[in-house]
Amino acid sequence: MAEARTIARPYAEAVFRLAKAADTLPAWSEMLQLAATIAADGNIRALIGNPKVPARRLGELLLSIGGDSFNEAGRNFIVLLAENGRIAILPEVSELFEQLKTQHEGVLGAKIASAFAMSDEQLKELVVNLEAKFKRKIEAKVSIDPELIGGVKVEIGDEVLDTSVRGKLEAMAVALKS
Repeated sequence: MAEARTIARPYAEAVFRLAKAADTLPAWSEMLQLAATIAADGNIRALIGNPKVPARRLGELLLSIGGDSFNEAGRNFIVLLAENGRIAILPEVSELFEQLKTQHEGVLGAKIASAFAMSDEQLKELVVNLEAKFKRKIEAKVSIDPELIGGVKVEIGDEVLDTSVRGKLEAMAVALKS
């Protein structure tokens, strides 16, 4: 099966174009985040792919849980995903939509994983360097990952900058095996 992100990309791009044309990016952002939260719920996950639950019924269930939070276009989108058996990719659709939205707004989202907690000064310096490299404003989300051993790993869109000790050790292992 294809990776969920690959399947979600065309849906996210289509919704983004629709939202941009109608000047409803914030509304779509909220609808997709809500739909993703509902789809990620354990009870709903159990129903996804269950042959006893028709796809259309699953879509109706999501819409009933979301209530009036979905406009007509949002409701149609949920039904479309349900009919195509794609409810499970709603979290990825929402994430990709947010990336497209922040790019459109001139902001890039960066996931920064650090082996240790970074001081505000270190984070500010890293963000300034990333903004210079990408020539855009960077919105950073930092997490701690002790498995990196040292350094940082930065993900911006599809690009990964891995300056961690673990990444360097893995690169050395690959080079030594060649």
